[in-house]
Amino acid sequence: MGELLIMGKYFGTDGFRGEANKSLTADHAYKIGRFLGWYFGETNRRAGKAESARIVIGKDTRRSSYMFEYALVAGLTASGADAYLLHVTTTPSVAYICRVDTFDCGIMISASHNPYQDNGIKLLNSNGEKMDEDTISLVEAYLDGQVEAFGRTWVEIPFALRDKIGSTVDYTSGRNRYMGYLISLGMYSFKGKTVALDCANGAAWEEARAVFEALGAKTLVINASPTGLNINENAGSTHLEGLQRFVVEHQCDVGFAYDGDADRCLCVDEKGQIVTGDHIMYIYGKYMKERGKLVVNTIVTTVMSNFGLYKALDAAGIGYVKTAVGDKYVYDYMVKHNCRLGGEQSGHIIFTKYANTGDGILTSLKLMEVLCAKNCPMSKLSEGLTIYPQLLVNVEVTDKAAAMADEAVQESVKKVEEALGDSGRILVRESGTEPLVRVMAEAETGDLCWQYVNEVVKVIKSRGYAVSSGDQS
Repeated sequence: MGELLIMGKYFGTDGFRGEANKSLTADHAYKIGRFLGWYFGETNRRAGKAESARIVIGKDTRRSSYMFEYALVAGLTASGADAYLLHVTTTPSVAYICRVDTFDCGIMISASHNPYQDNGIKLLNSNGEKMDEDTISLVEAYLDGQVEAFGRTWVEIPFALRDKIGSTVDYTSGRNRYMGYLISLGMYSFKGKTVALDCANGAAWEEARAVFEALGAKTLVINASPTGLNINENAGSTHLEGLQRFVVEHQCDVGFAYDGDADRCLCVDEKGQIVTGDHIMYIYGKYMKERGKLVVNTIVTTVMSNFGLYKALDAAGIGYVKTAVGDKYVYDYMVKHNCRLGGEQSGHIIFTKYANTGDGILTSLKLMEVLCAKNCPMSKLSEGLTIYPQLLVNVEVTDKAAAMADEAVQESVKKVEEALGDSGRILVRESGTEPLVRVMAEAETGDLCWQYVNEVVKVIKSRGYAVSSGDQS
C-alpha cells in the first residue's frame, strides 16, 4: 500500500520548494551557494585540482527567480566558486550543460508547475542527475548551522580572499548549445505541420519556438509573454483547456504544453483531445518496440499511471514496472536496469538515450518523430489505449503511518482488490508532503470508482484517523 519517500528537512523529492521569502528565503539561497561553492572547491583541492569549482545556474520566469539567482551567486563567489549563468532557461537545459561541459554541479531556480509566489532550488550533480542524498544532507546541515564534512567538524566555512574570490560568467552560449542539441535530434523535417505550443509563460517561452521553427514547423505559440507573475496561470500542462480550444480553432496538427520549468510535456491531438504522459509512453513505447529499440522490453511507470495503460501494454507485448511517485525514482530504476523509456502520467517522460531528466521539449520532438514516421493523425496513434475512469480522494489524517498500517484499513483495501480483479485497481498511499492519505481507484465506470474509494475512506474515518472529510481532487 505504501511507498518509500526520501524527504529531508528542506529538500523534498524535487528540491527545496516553498513560498518566496516565506519558507524559502534569499538567505537560504545565499547559504546554499556558500556551502556548495566551498564544498566543491574543497573536493577539487583534495583531488589535486587547482581550478575553482564551476557551477552553472538556470532560472524560470518568476519574479523571485532573479532574487534567488543573485543570492546564490553571492554565496558561490564568496566561497571561491565561479558561477555560470544560463539566465531564463529550462531545467533539462541545465542538466544537459552539466553533463557536457564538466561542471561540478548545476542549480535550477524553479517551482515547476506551482504558482508564481512559490519558488524552488533544485540541485543537479555533474552528470545532470538529481543531487545525491548525502550531499543534500550536508547542505541541510549547513542551513541549520552545522558543518561536518571531509572527516571533521567545521566551526565555519572560510570565505575566499583576494584573487580566490569567484567570478560570474554570462553563459547564454550554453543555452544555445542545448537548443542546437535538440535540433540535432530531429530525424524528420516538420515542414507542412502546424504545431501549437503552450509555454506556460515559463522557462520554455523562447527556446521551444526556436527549436520547432528550426525544424520547419509552422509554429503557433500561446502563453509566451512572461511578466514574472503569470507563470502557469491558467496555462501550460496543468491547464490544457486553452490549448485544446486553440488547436481546434487554428486547425493544428498537434499541440504541446509545458510546465513552468519545461521538464514535463502533455499533448493535445488534432481533435483537441488530451494526450497524457501515459499516452506518450504507450505511443513511443510501441514505436520503439516496432524498431527493436525498446531495450529489455520494459517501460518504467509510477504507481499513478492509469490501469488502462497496463492493459494496453499487455496487449502490445510490452513489459512494465511501477515505481514510487517522482521522476527521481523512475530515473533511478531506469539506470539500474538499462531501461530506455519511462515517466509519469503528468508528463515527466525520460528518454535515457538522450537525457538524464524529464525534458518537455525533447518529449514533444519525440512525439513529432512518431507523427512524421507514421504519417497519420495524432489521434490515431493513441488507438489501443483506453484510459479508465479514475477517482482520487485525499483524506486529512492525524497519523499517516498509523492509518496505513491499520489492519482494518488494509483489509478494506484487500476486499476492494478482490472485487476489482483484473478490471481495475485500488491504490492507497501517503502524501509525501502533506498529512494526507490518498485513496485512488480506477474501474470501468465512474460509479464503481466512487463505490470502491468510499469503502476504504469510510474505514479510515471509522477508525478515527480522519481530521475532516476527504476532498475529491
